[in-house]
Amino acid sequence: MAKAFRSALLLALLLTSGLAQAQHQADDDGFKQPLEHLHFNPGLNQREFERSSLDALQVYDPLESWNRRVYHFNYRFDQWVFLPIVNGYRYVTPNLVQSGVSNFFSNLGDVPNLLNSLLQLKAKRSLQTGARLLLNTTAGVAGLWDPATRINLPKQKEDFGQTLGFYGAPAGPYLMLPLLGPSNLRDTGGLVVDFSAKSQINLLNVAATSISHPEISLLEVVDQRSTVNFRYGQLNSPFEYEKIRFFYHESRKLLIAE
Repeated sequence: MAKAFRSALLLALLLTSGLAQAQHQADDDGFKQPLEHLHFNPGLNQREFERSSLDALQVYDPLESWNRRVYHFNYRFDQWVFLPIVNGYRYVTPNLVQSGVSNFFSNLGDVPNLLNSLLQLKAKRSLQTGARLLLNTTAGVAGLWDPATRINLPKQKEDFGQTLGFYGAPAGPYLMLPLLGPSNLRDTGGLVVDFSAKSQINLLNVAATSISHPEISLLEVVDQRSTVNFRYGQLNSPFEYEKIRFFYHESRKLLIAE
């Protein structure tokens, strides 16, 4: 028994020695413990990291100085005027009414969505958007309800800026529009075309009525801001302007490509 115990102990010592030697040899090649030779900069912070990454965020922005002033104006207007109005609207308006208002204006927005789907020769999307517009305008009681989404006809946004991009029009210089936020030269022209299309088609006579009742347009603006979750400063970064510019630029490319 003692002899067997001594043999087992000797075998264990030999194995331990061999493993240690193998571990030592493996460590010598520098691949088993790479972090051992990695030195970190204790002064590295979020700002340094973001500044070193700015080259990857570059977007054509020759009017940057002006755009930054507009961005600052939008920031303060949103903080001091827009959001207090939106918060007041949410406070006094029941959720059911808010939902109906959002559905109503969203339904009107399907008019340019349908036109631009047709212009881009997207047959399936055109049929889906057309069916959605017809169903919500009729069964949805002028768009106050959204039965189309419940039967798997989701909203698919298409604007004239996307149509221009679909046919190869370049984005042009980046623009920060007062109150409206990030855009570019191509998309700004697209906004004008889409607005004109909604006015000319005048679905449910809303565009014509809004001329004599500007409160309708004001309600639409408040509703649109209420449904957008973005808040200036929420990125908690000194480079928020660059990040928003980059995100907008890349998201538009994805929308055009889909």
